[in-house]
Amino acid sequence: MDAESSVGGTGSVAAHEPDRNESDGCHGRTGVGGEEAGEIAPKLSVAAVARRLGVAPATLRTWDRRYGLGPTEHSSGRHRKYGPDDIARLELMQHALLRGASPAEAARYAHAASVRCRETEDRGDGGGPAADSGAVSCGPGSDGAVLVSGVLDSEGSATEWVDTANTGGRGLRLGGAAPAARGLGRAVLALDAPAAQRIMLESIERDGVATMRRRVLCPVLRALSELRERTGSGAEMPSLLTDSALTVLRAVIAGARAPRNPRPVLLTSPSGEAHSLDLVALAAALSGEGVGHRLFTSALPREGLEAAIRRAAPAAVLVWSEHSLFADPQLVTGLPRPRQRVRVFAGGPGWSAESLPEHVDRLDSWEEAFARLVECAPRETT
Repeated sequence: MDAESSVGGTGSVAAHEPDRNESDGCHGRTGVGGEEAGEIAPKLSVAAVARRLGVAPATLRTWDRRYGLGPTEHSSGRHRKYGPDDIARLELMQHALLRGASPAEAARYAHAASVRCRETEDRGDGGGPAADSGAVSCGPGSDGAVLVSGVLDSEGSATEWVDTANTGGRGLRLGGAAPAARGLGRAVLALDAPAAQRIMLESIERDGVATMRRRVLCPVLRALSELRERTGSGAEMPSLLTDSALTVLRAVIAGARAPRNPRPVLLTSPSGEAHSLDLVALAAALSGEGVGHRLFTSALPREGLEAAIRRAAPAAVLVWSEHSLFADPQLVTGLPRPRQRVRVFAGGPGWSAESLPEHVDRLDSWEEAFARLVECAPRETT
């Protein structure tokens, strides 16, 4: 992976999960030993810091050479080692990278935040932010100078985004992707599930589920698939991303407002389908629009689907299939017809329009399925 843009590795992501012995301020931070400010804290080698941050040693050397984020003290004839302040700056840089900033912008953020912390402590204000409106928090767990998806406030904006297309064959190809997608890609490369979940949740809060899926989640999933095909490795990363996305989407469903429609829509998949991410994303997107639903991620057999239709009296039924192997037209043929009309849809790439009954509409894309289901759930009239 390109040393500059790499955030992934075998270690944990310290920018989001600081050591229990670390203090919150930039300059009381001990790194590993838990020494109080004023004591001589142990210094760490390049390899030790790389393990701590979960990056390659070459990445640290690149950050030092290009952005001046190396050890500040050096004794002649001895290897350079990182002190607590040096590590704190690196954590701030890594935090910014995970939020989608370019390496150059992340380095400027780390330097600015470190200087602000030093000024704050020199005034005797402790490790907290300064009183003025441009304050930068001293810990990497904060957004600092209003760092949102890599964009700083009046200090400047992140216009140079990381191009991960040239990463020595081991990185994600996300050229042209949105900043949040690049941040998500870095979080997944680092196996940082909390950061991945936070990025997706922030995107949903800002733009909604459908936009998050299209602009943030799907580009990273495609890049991970391409990486797997190209290298034969990396099976752990799409698994972590899928699990993180499901966690976020189910949280959205759980926190949704009361539905507007008196008759829900029913969402399920054929027996044998193992992937439920698109179905759960549909449910979350519908929840965001106030559309009530009944979600069955464990595929329903024919008798289960019939019983669910009779009991829930849905306005629409969607059977989502990713693979033609499991898309059995018999599942949607001759379903019960309650007194009120039920629209039946076969959604996803697994279905063939030629094999479906006339009363079943085939929906080619996730976006089309979302739009049609919203149409089938009008507001209750009073």
